[in-house]
Amino acid sequence: MRTTVITKENQGLMTAQSVLVDLLEGNKRFTDAKNEDVDYLSQVKQTIEGQFPKAVILSCIDSRVPVELIFDQGLGDVFVARVAGNFENIDILGSLEYSCKVAGSKLVLVLGHESCGAVKAACDSVELGNITEMLSKIKPAVALASNEVSGEKNSSNKEFVDKTIVHNVLLTIDRIREKSPILKEMETNGEIKIVGGVYHLSTGEVEMLDE
Repeated sequence: MRTTVITKENQGLMTAQSVLVDLLEGNKRFTDAKNEDVDYLSQVKQTIEGQFPKAVILSCIDSRVPVELIFDQGLGDVFVARVAGNFENIDILGSLEYSCKVAGSKLVLVLGHESCGAVKAACDSVELGNITEMLSKIKPAVALASNEVSGEKNSSNKEFVDKTIVHNVLLTIDRIREKSPILKEMETNGEIKIVGGVYHLSTGEVEMLDE
């Protein structure tokens, strides 16, 4: 049973690549139904005075994508920022900057997911209250996908939705680099990596994306 938590010394020895490998190994345990047993109450006590997460994950709010579970992580292991459609805004950017520049995280992972409701709504041009403005952040990905697929340009076209999901992750990464000089400099200096992936609801597997 795992009882330990990440210390500042542990975190300092990690690299962006080692953190990515660790997360993917955790996802493999998840898909193999071999998640580690964790003494969460012990971790609660050990993290009262501080935290040293190894990564920050920008995910969708979708209840089917419980980030810590799908990567088999415990308390104090990862920061998680969640918004429908897993895009960046000024508050998310500030959260990512805090995670890496202040708290020492080594990896930024933008995580989209299969059959994303926010992406489907953007594909269907849904307009409803504040949802309209939220979906505007995903529209650039919809536009790119529209040029790559045939058939209906709405959520009934699975290929269209799937391509929009991927473009949304990659465009979000581009905008993080563009809008956050702090994170861009850290990545350039090799202090962090900014990467993207898509979680498959059908298998539980996280597929990493090539930029």
